[in-house]
Amino acid sequence: MMIAVSLALPAVVQAQWAALPPYNVLWPLWSPALSPGGTPLVTSLTKNTVLPVQPALAWDPLQPAGTGKPWALYNTPTAFGGGLLFFDLYYGLNPWPPSYMVDPVTGAPKPITLPIGWSVLLPTPLKGFEYFIPLANAIYSYQYGVPIASLLTSADIWGVAPLI
Repeated sequence: MMIAVSLALPAVVQAQWAALPPYNVLWPLWSPALSPGGTPLVTSLTKNTVLPVQPALAWDPLQPAGTGKPWALYNTPTAFGGGLLFFDLYYGLNPWPPSYMVDPVTGAPKPITLPIGWSVLLPTPLKGFEYFIPLANAIYSYQYGVPIASLLTSADIWGVAPLI
């Protein structure tokens, strides 16, 4: 006697991330503030990218999914020379890109080779970011004099009601 077993798989798995050139860092398609309609607000992440909202998030795909925190990205005010900054918990605010993403001899981008299934990795959970984003915003605001009220909150980025 043979019993047939059927597994139902969705016809289309929805992408949760977009790889942005030239480094292939991952941009969150699941964030209404950063990807309205599922389209990233920017088309690339270079040291001269101007972000329409701050902070933006980008994930280093070299980090295993679910570990660490994505980078919070900010624009350096023009009075300080302009450019893109990234914030991480260990090193604070630094010029984009991280040094390991740049060829030390040529200065050219070293794109990350993305793992299979990178676009459908689960969205970054909100848990833990209710502290990370305010910390990043406070440090950026303090260092560059940008009004903290002009920056996105964790709730804005994840598209949820304000956190209490």
